[in-house]
Amino acid sequence: MSQPKKILVGEDSSIIINLTKNVLAFENYEMTAARNGKQVLEKLQNEDFDLILMDISMPVLDGIACTKMIREMKDEKKSNIPIIAISGNIHNMTHEDFRKAGFDDFIQKPLDYDRVLATVKKFLN
Repeated sequence: MSQPKKILVGEDSSIIINLTKNVLAFENYEMTAARNGKQVLEKLQNEDFDLILMDISMPVLDGIACTKMIREMKDEKKSNIPIIAISGNIHNMTHEDFRKAGFDDFIQKPLDYDRVLATVKKFLN
């Protein structure tokens, strides 16, 4: 059997982290959580992931700044990782704004977990 795909979730809400972990585990994805953008960068430096789900609004370092830093990494595998934005204020940003910020796709909060899985599968299958 192939190794489960590894997903890094940048999210400061424990509730969303736990729900997301349960949903992803159901599809045999392995999830690691980071509570802010700084932790996302640290985990990405030390480990390989197949995809990142990134909340836009996080403490310490927000998702947009973090994504820009990931896109500037020297390691092409890491700098080209699919990053999906998660945002409650999606109406303040257009599709084009998310793309310019370096995101591959985005999902609006409150999260529809069928949509989360469909979006993740789009990039990992």
